[in-house]
Amino acid sequence: MNDNYFDRWQKMSLTEQMANIGSEVYRAGSWKLKNNEKYSQKAFERALELIDLSLACNHRQSAIREIARVREFFCGLFLSDNTDGFESLNKYFHYFALSLKR
Repeated sequence: MNDNYFDRWQKMSLTEQMANIGSEVYRAGSWKLKNNEKYSQKAFERALELIDLSLACNHRQSAIREIARVREFFCGLFLSDNTDGFESLNKYFHYFALSLKR
């Protein structure tokens, strides 16, 4: 990831960042449900990149805890055989996308 991309990411609001992360999380889960390991793995890695970028930005401590918890839950979910949690995770991220449309 180059510095220009980090600068652009850092200028986004936390809501925008979370909505973008949610898109990749959705893709990862969707491809996993379709048993497409290659695409699901790529989306998983991309989601982690975005999450890590958000963690590297200067946010409030409470936001860092929230993002870190999302990362932990997403990794645990993706690496398990249980795909039921993707629905609740997608709902969580959906609210960020909705708030951008207002």
